[in-house]
Amino acid sequence: MTQESLDQQTDQTPDQQQQIRPADPCVMVIFGASGDLTKRMLLPSLYHLAKKKLLPKEFALLGCAIDNLSQDDFRNKVKSDLREFGGAPENCKFCDWLVERLYYISGDFQQPESYQRIKALLADVDKQHGTNGSYFYYLATSPTLIGSIVEQLGAAGLAEEGDGRWRRVVIEKPFGHDVDSARALNVEIGKVLDERQIYRIDHYLGKETVQNILVFRFSNGIFEPIWNRRYIDHVQITVAETLGVEQRGGYYDHAGALRDMVPNHILQLVTLTAMEPPISFRADAVRDEQAKILHAIQPPSPEDVLTRAVRGQYGDGTIDGAGVQAYRREPNVAPDSTTETFVALKLAIDNWRWADVPFYIRTGKRLANRVTEVAIQFRRAPFVLFRDTPVERLTPNLLVLHIQPNEGISLRFGAKVPGIQVDVGAVNMDFRYQDYFGNEPSTGYERLLYDCMTGDATLFQRADMVEAGWRVVQPLLDVWKALPPRNFPNYKSGTWGPKEADELMARDKRQWRGI
Repeated sequence: MTQESLDQQTDQTPDQQQQIRPADPCVMVIFGASGDLTKRMLLPSLYHLAKKKLLPKEFALLGCAIDNLSQDDFRNKVKSDLREFGGAPENCKFCDWLVERLYYISGDFQQPESYQRIKALLADVDKQHGTNGSYFYYLATSPTLIGSIVEQLGAAGLAEEGDGRWRRVVIEKPFGHDVDSARALNVEIGKVLDERQIYRIDHYLGKETVQNILVFRFSNGIFEPIWNRRYIDHVQITVAETLGVEQRGGYYDHAGALRDMVPNHILQLVTLTAMEPPISFRADAVRDEQAKILHAIQPPSPEDVLTRAVRGQYGDGTIDGAGVQAYRREPNVAPDSTTETFVALKLAIDNWRWADVPFYIRTGKRLANRVTEVAIQFRRAPFVLFRDTPVERLTPNLLVLHIQPNEGISLRFGAKVPGIQVDVGAVNMDFRYQDYFGNEPSTGYERLLYDCMTGDATLFQRADMVEAGWRVVQPLLDVWKALPPRNFPNYKSGTWGPKEADELMARDKRQWRGI
């Protein structure tokens, strides 16, 4: 299929087409191409990019996995996956265009001969599709294989750049399991790759509202002047799921909610919310400011862990009217597991803007609602003016950045209730992306894959950011390892977590936002 035939199929307007160029010619190599991440996220993302004409015509995809599939088997599997997970129709010209560019190699990722076969096939693909020797390798594999794959890529000469070709490696979380392992992994892959070649991906940063935090803060003159300790009382960040661990029990029982969510997803939200204005949107300008916030977060002392952190594990309960089983009865989970499925923390950022403004975060599985949001609660206005009125208390202003499932922004403020006497009611102004900009199919990976192809690392973590994130949570890992919980499970599925999380807020005379 020609690129010209695809031009007639795009749903973009001419203005939109002029605003963004197709990505650079390249081959995407997926290690773990037969896995869940590939079929649910990566392939649908490529399909969406193809529909928007953001993939170059000089593009190809090489799948690598241990499964013994022929190239035709792989292509047929991709067609099926695109229909099931990407929403592609039965007769889909964009799917046909992608499938024509698909290749597959079966092999062991730890054997050098596999990489020699990959190298030979990539050379053929370059000639056939004009991809210029530029490759990016997506490691959709077990974290234990990251170092080995990068080492083998280096040994096979597949990481070398020059003569106009680039090579990049995309690494999924978790990046290490504590400070020492993250630092060791950085050193290991740094022997093969320059930092500019490493793209540590966090799919949360592909979500529109996450990216919009910077635009919202720095393009609107009415908010940035009050985005500081003088006007903000506290910040709440909630990342809640109704799902349990599903089939991830083997991984999750070793990781837990703290490792799985806090050093990456949640601290990324913290940095974007709290960072100073960067001098530009260049990758390192933005990441420099994020790194400053990570270094300004004060790791809790062992004593503070006992009062500023809460862990929980879900028991039996009800979700959407159906009974669900406790974590300890999930597949591949130890029947006496002490792994946490819920975490609540109080963080302090020790800098001029955020001194004495607590950041409360909570994340967990089998909670009452699926929601991710950042809630900024402002200081309450002085009450003195309303002493001789029926008003009993003033409701503080609240700004909420809704990240999922319904992306948008809402603002709560006070207004007079109609009537003869003075009374104040809290009202909300709501903005929803879907209402203003439509609802485009998206996995959250489209922007990230496109940025990797164009060399924009703004939404990817640097080595220093990864290590700084682990330093924040390391004291909790140490204390919780030394003091195993005695009361697990301690919250019912379908609730908002253990009562200790409410007590964490109550000690500061605050409470979690009702969602």
